Amino acid sequence: MYEKTFPNKRFAITMAFLQKHIAKEESILDLGVPNPLSKLMTDAGYKVQNTKGEDLDRDFNSVLGFNGEVVTAFEIFEHLLAPLNVLSEIKANKLVTSIPLRLWFSEAYQSKFDPWDRHYHEFEDWQFDWLLEKSGWEIKDRLKWTHPVKKLGIRPVLRLFTPRYYIVYAERKTGLSPTKQ
Repeated sequence: MYEKTFPNKRFAITMAFLQKHIAKEESILDLGVPNPLSKLMTDAGYKVQNTKGEDLDRDFNSVLGFNGEVVTAFEIFEHLLAPLNVLSEIKANKLVTSIPLRLWFSEAYQSKFDPWDRHYHEFEDWQFDWLLEKSGWEIKDRLKWTHPVKKLGIRPVLRLFTPRYYIVYAERKTGLSPTKQ
């Protein structure tokens, strides 16, 4: 996935946000297979366990079997058809998650070669907030940032000031069990 480029800015912002909210002693389930960001988390001293690449729209076993404090999901929920389901099943009390935001000047991303590398959802921030709230999470902190590209054109200029990424720290609403929102 990162053969030619490495998202240094996104990873730096994500790691700073994670370090702001999550102690290194807390165990983390990172939704998604091991990747460069989960390796950065491990290298920074976090105890990280990844899911196995299962279809999280249908298979919640990794989520249900995790008894730690934190779930992270970085650029995962836009790939799912029904992210409400897995978000509702998380037993951990803390969630750090990020998504690419919908850009009004660009179509949803779709790889022509990898059926897993497609965005079913490209959320606006309010839509993602609503999804989290509906699945039993209370947002405690959030951050948006841009992702300029080094190309010429109208869309690259728009990327200079249009936020592309959105990260959220949320906690499970008190008094709600994961499946009884």
